[in-house]
Amino acid sequence: MDTDALTADLLRELRATRPYPALSLTMPTHRKAPDNAQDPVRLRNLVAEAGHRLDADPQVGREVRAALVDQLERAAAEVDPRGAMDSLVLLATTDEYWIWQLPRTAPERVVLSDTYLTRNLVAAKAQTRPFRVLTVAADHATLWIGTGDGIRSEEADGFPLTAPKEPPNPQREERIGDTPSTFSDEETRNFFRTVDEKLRAVLADDPRPLYLMGLAPALALLDEVGESSGSAVGRVTKGAPADLSPAEVLKELRPALDEGARRAAAEVETRLDNARSAHSFAGGLDEVWAAVREGRAGLVAVEEHFQTAVRVTDEHLEPVPEGSTQSADGTIREDIVDELVEAALDSGADVVFVEDDSLAEHGRIAAALRY
Repeated sequence: MDTDALTADLLRELRATRPYPALSLTMPTHRKAPDNAQDPVRLRNLVAEAGHRLDADPQVGREVRAALVDQLERAAAEVDPRGAMDSLVLLATTDEYWIWQLPRTAPERVVLSDTYLTRNLVAAKAQTRPFRVLTVAADHATLWIGTGDGIRSEEADGFPLTAPKEPPNPQREERIGDTPSTFSDEETRNFFRTVDEKLRAVLADDPRPLYLMGLAPALALLDEVGESSGSAVGRVTKGAPADLSPAEVLKELRPALDEGARRAAAEVETRLDNARSAHSFAGGLDEVWAAVREGRAGLVAVEEHFQTAVRVTDEHLEPVPEGSTQSADGTIREDIVDELVEAALDSGADVVFVEDDSLAEHGRIAAALRY
């Protein structure tokens, strides 16, 4: 699955407590040859390691072990190498499995617990800046969901929507003198009210930046009859949106997406500047980690490719030599940045990923504090 499928409801489902053991397998992958040739071998080795871990675990009975290994092997066999990105996450219990290919690296790990390991999923979703696009015409509305890398139509929550076809009514035309304007007749207005109602429900359940695309009269009518368009961060005036392919939608949307990213980056810089002036600023992994653990971080900014391993000592984080891997006692953490991102989002903080080197003087990560 892609990170754009990670809705709030699905994340809650994945993080729910399960009968032990719930197995999480993560590993880095490669998008292109020749490096990607090693990925299937590493995956087989990790699946074998998971089997050995289950064999050695006294809490896991023979039948449970066999069922879980079967689910994990089925998941591994289903991995499509053509969709490889920067990491692979497999989640499995005795009766289900999930496959995620992520545009963000993850360490090589096998974890047995009573919950799935979701920090890599959460961090990858935050980094990809997911968004929605509503393409709307007089008789059709499509909701798209995407990231900077791709976009797809969302076939759920009532979308796509098509207006009901009304048969011609000569008597009505005689009364008003002519066929009414497309965007002023009551049928079209009712259709747009329905679009607005369903869009508001989607955004309330899973808020993401919203972009609008359509003819100027269509967007004006949506503004007039509803409330959802007020939250849009960008608009593209384009005719015949119902006929556009995903690639065409993304191409037409690109300038608006770039402008949205520039505005977002400027807003982050302003918030961090204000935090420094107000002495409510944290810089560096250890300071930000402490602020997040205490629930004081209102905004956490992280460089796009910042990943590091640390040793946890007396609730502080200390750098370890490059290449250090996760320790059995948990004192060395390979995915501490993803762990911090997940904890920050859980505490209600805004998490944004910024350009590499933009936070070099602050240790690649910074936070604006609530107090």
